[in-house]
Amino acid sequence: MSRLRALWQASFNATKRALVWSADDLIPPSERYIFNFNSKDELKKWHLYSDSEYGGLSSASLEITDSVAGADTSLTGVFSGNLSSDMSEGSTWRIRRYGFCGMRSKKFNGFIDLDAYDTIAMKIKGDGRCYISTIYTENWVNSPGQQEDNSWQAFVHTPQDRWQILKIPLDHYLPTWRGNVIEAKLEMNPARIVGMSLSVNAEGGVPGAKTGTGDFRLEVDWIKALRTV
Repeated sequence: MSRLRALWQASFNATKRALVWSADDLIPPSERYIFNFNSKDELKKWHLYSDSEYGGLSSASLEITDSVAGADTSLTGVFSGNLSSDMSEGSTWRIRRYGFCGMRSKKFNGFIDLDAYDTIAMKIKGDGRCYISTIYTENWVNSPGQQEDNSWQAFVHTPQDRWQILKIPLDHYLPTWRGNVIEAKLEMNPARIVGMSLSVNAEGGVPGAKTGTGDFRLEVDWIKALRTV
């Protein structure tokens, strides 16, 4: 075979391989890790916030620690701290409520596309409190003049000292603005997710959940997106 013919044949074969596809190539996997707390590098992806930014006395920390029986890996994330309804002496802030803490992911590089999925799943072990799972999407609901991301929230009730895999359908997340549900028919755009958070308040939540000031502790093994249908 001449060199020219050999080059033509190699090009033809490469093109043929590129055109050969199956349905599997077009269907994404049934689950996708968003966060996996199995490395101390995971801490670089998050930042903490609390009412202490507004004169409150609540505090929070996020650590990667050795896991106990029940986790999928040897390390897990621990979001813990103390909820206080007090404010620091001399504070000039005037906000309606104190007693909250949260861990929010730093913005993704651009956004992540979860349009192929319908459910958020997380493996967690809590303390009986009700936590809040928030998904932040690219701003398209608000006016162009507002720079805040759109937020969508759902309650996460954690049985005390027991690992569980909690699944929240994306259509169960409600649109909110500064913690208040927006009374309008809006639809999340899962193709433009820019971040996520987990937070806890001293008051509120679902019936039967532990409330009030004091210590809190939530262990997180992983957070995934699932396709269930």
